[in-house]
Amino acid sequence: MTGPDGGNSSFTVRELGKHDEPRVLTLLSETLSGGPTGERTPEFFRWKHRDNPFGSSPGLVAEADGRVVAVRLFLRWEFVLGGEVVRAVRAVDTATHPDVQGRGLFRRLTTELLERIEVDTSLVFNTPNGNSLPGYLRMGWHEVGKVPISLHPIRPIAFARGLKELRGSGDLSGTGADWDVVDTVARCRFPTARQFFSDPAAAVGFDDLVAEADAGDAAIGHDKLRTSLTGDFLRWRYGDAPGLDYRIVASYKNGELTGVVFGRPRQRGPLVEFTLSQMVVRPGDRDTARKLFSGVAMSGCDHVATHLARGSEAARAARYAGYATPPRTGMTMVARTVHPLPIDLHDLRSWQLSLGDLEVF
Repeated sequence: MTGPDGGNSSFTVRELGKHDEPRVLTLLSETLSGGPTGERTPEFFRWKHRDNPFGSSPGLVAEADGRVVAVRLFLRWEFVLGGEVVRAVRAVDTATHPDVQGRGLFRRLTTELLERIEVDTSLVFNTPNGNSLPGYLRMGWHEVGKVPISLHPIRPIAFARGLKELRGSGDLSGTGADWDVVDTVARCRFPTARQFFSDPAAAVGFDDLVAEADAGDAAIGHDKLRTSLTGDFLRWRYGDAPGLDYRIVASYKNGELTGVVFGRPRQRGPLVEFTLSQMVVRPGDRDTARKLFSGVAMSGCDHVATHLARGSEAARAARYAGYATPPRTGMTMVARTVHPLPIDLHDLRSWQLSLGDLEVF
């Protein structure tokens, strides 16, 4: 499969096509874990890489002897900075078959895909695990920092026991990379996000709420990279995600929707966690934020884990609700500049993120 010099010259690298998806899913399943749903299904791949409102994911495959032996995909994303759209990609779903590992395909596919997206993309970011981090650093990525994960116990005794066990195993990364899927129907009392969006009465006023919340985020994060919230984006992110058990907590006042939380219950070792991915409230409405945190505490899980945008109403209310960041928690984030930006991309303070921007992908 290699040339006389032992390199990768005999591999054919080309654009990933729709006809490649079954073989790519097989390769990803064989070389990586089952992902956040426990199984790499065509439906999840299509949701993630084809139905993404930011655009279809560019990807490359390497072939040898008629087999797809490596794949590299970039998930498209859009941030806003000072009112301007910043097009980005997230480096995801990279796999090389064990038969051809160590022959430079990771670097070759990544380098070639970077060349293809540089015309309309300003930055690349991702949250690699400890095994892949060195490879990204060698290719020009820089550490942004560790995105902190705040925890809040719901069942304190069970949480303390489980946390001790997790500390012993070292599994406090917050990435979700090695968390198992769990049957949470009996442990979470909230309706699903899909049910919420399919009920016109429950979701009335949702788009107006999101627009006002986004305007508030823009005011506090005008000099930071942030994901602009729209109703369509949140429907895709939480309502349409196949195989992910996203639930919703909603707050109403005099029949008006005042705030929502999106999150999902999942198993983490001995604990059942409610991962709070996104809170949407109007600017200045801390009462609703506190009400939502009180509602989340009724999930039936052992604890809540979240990361909320710095300076937001949700982040301020979380402190009053008893959320804290234990040592050794968080996920390492890295980034690479494709085109210069008027901020320090490698400083975590330049980013305004929610956990929903990072988990799952």
